[in-house]
Amino acid sequence: MKLHKEGYSIVGYSLIIFVLVNAIVYYSVGKSLLFYFTLIVSAGLFAVILNFFRSPHRIFQGDDENVIVAPADGTIVVVEQVMENEYFQDKRLQVSIFMSLFNAHVNWIPVDGVVEQSFHQDGRFCAAYLPKSSVDNERSTVVIETVGGEKILVRQIAGAMARRIVTYTKPGVPCKINEQLGFIKFGSRVDLFLPLDAEIAVRMDETVKGNQTVIARLK
Repeated sequence: MKLHKEGYSIVGYSLIIFVLVNAIVYYSVGKSLLFYFTLIVSAGLFAVILNFFRSPHRIFQGDDENVIVAPADGTIVVVEQVMENEYFQDKRLQVSIFMSLFNAHVNWIPVDGVVEQSFHQDGRFCAAYLPKSSVDNERSTVVIETVGGEKILVRQIAGAMARRIVTYTKPGVPCKINEQLGFIKFGSRVDLFLPLDAEIAVRMDETVKGNQTVIARLK
């Protein structure tokens, strides 16, 4: 399992803390029940942290023309027509993916094109599965213009535990499926805003896989 670069410092500090805690307990009480309990809990927590910061290597194998690919692992929590007021200021199809603590939190570019906009907005840290988190929470917005001239908006949203959103895209730079969009630390969601005539290929509560599952097809 490859560790994502965003997790290097957290994994390193966590390992040091767990080793120190277990060493203190061992030298205080020896090989007691408390020591083994502390050892098991520390190992479990460290395994969760390693799992969270994993960086799976994935290559999309399908035809990428006019295709929107899942930007993240998780569960579909929104598939509906909405008014997107922050950028497009018109109606769009919204598809939202909720990432639990146990999903890989790498985010991928969902469509081939050129980055038109990339900007960060401060906000709250409500539970990411709530509908209002799309406009209330801290978030990072990326708008990609496809070869065919369609504009796709991808929004990384912080959750109740997430305190840092990392976005790698820059305006004016070409981007492609299979490239990383960024990373969100500790529980969050990603929204997609698509043209109204896009053909949605997923349904509510469906589990999707980042850079693998087809979310929609553009006309």
